[in-house]
Amino acid sequence: MLNMKETPVSSSTGKTGLRLLISSRDANSLRDLQSVCQRMPGLEVSTRLVSNGHVDPLYSLDRMPDLLLLRVSHLWREELSALLQHPAHERPPMLVCGLLSEQEAMRLAMQAGARDVLPEPIAETELVAAMNRLVTEVRSGSGADGKLIAVMSAKGGSGGTLVACNLAQQLSMKGGSTLLLDMDLQFGSVTHYLDVAQTHSHLEVLHQVNGMDSVALRGFCSHFSPTLHVLGGRAGELCLPQDAQPEQLDTLLQLARASYGWVVVDLPRQIDHLTGSVLEQVDRVYVVVQQSVSHLRDASSLVRILRDDLGVRGDQLQIVVNRYDKAAAISLKDVGEALRCTNLSKLPNDFNLVSQSQNTGVPLGLHAPRAAITTALRDMTEDLVGQQVAGNKGLFKRAFNRVFGG
Repeated sequence: MLNMKETPVSSSTGKTGLRLLISSRDANSLRDLQSVCQRMPGLEVSTRLVSNGHVDPLYSLDRMPDLLLLRVSHLWREELSALLQHPAHERPPMLVCGLLSEQEAMRLAMQAGARDVLPEPIAETELVAAMNRLVTEVRSGSGADGKLIAVMSAKGGSGGTLVACNLAQQLSMKGGSTLLLDMDLQFGSVTHYLDVAQTHSHLEVLHQVNGMDSVALRGFCSHFSPTLHVLGGRAGELCLPQDAQPEQLDTLLQLARASYGWVVVDLPRQIDHLTGSVLEQVDRVYVVVQQSVSHLRDASSLVRILRDDLGVRGDQLQIVVNRYDKAAAISLKDVGEALRCTNLSKLPNDFNLVSQSQNTGVPLGLHAPRAAITTALRDMTEDLVGQQVAGNKGLFKRAFNRVFGG
């Protein structure tokens, strides 16, 4: 008789992580692998202890996992051969570890679909690196990652935080769960724009992120609504750039994208090791400008850095002309030509309405849903959501062709 134990380790509310099944015939090895994997962000880990009977790690599963980590035993030949009995498209992406000293074992593991083979003893860093490669491969093929959106002012006072906060609120209404992250470590103001109290700061999260899962991250955030969470600075807390490391931010962004459908980052007007980490992996960058020579001069320098130094593609970059005035000396055409960008949006000038929204902490979508500036922000949101849907359809088509040879 088959004796199996499956234990859910972690889960997240809302947008769930990838489901990882760890299967082994050895309880101690299973516990060690579980201990490492459950600390990795964006994974829902379950374990399967097979103590006798059937050798197939996928035998009689109610639901196939997204990923499989198989620790083979002295019965590796039977275990891997059992996997080969499943059609290739029914075997989840897999890592194999364990007693694999023989060349035949390596060959059979690769035939069974293993992306990597890790003979014992395994260093924890080696296992984490292999799992990260597997997770990246699966997400790039399935579109499981949330979208990362960055907003940056070309010049102080351009309105970047206004755009970031309102865009995040609109996305949370139309596109699903959204995290608004304030990366201005010293003078961030998104919590004031949305009138939320920040119990935990972004710096506190960065320092603890390696031990967090999706549930913990959501607990550290302030909740503007059930679908819009905010992470920024705490009042009176002085943060210096050297207090946070790029590796910590990379881990936070990975966890955030595994936990939310959208991650909107309000970036300060500077290029450093932290803003660079965000900009190198964004899906869309909004550069906010106004119609003046000084704005265009600074925007031109910023856009050049984004394109030439950070590798932001043209289709990822969008210019937002805030406080747009049709009668201004610098026209929309002038902005596009100066910045060599045809992807422009304009937000009409409504100083009084924007001031009321900021002073009350109520986003424009709730404060003035029919206003022209709100309509423009809504159009930007629908463009983002529409592109995500189109992208997901393309991914589905490619996956269908891979499986069925179309």
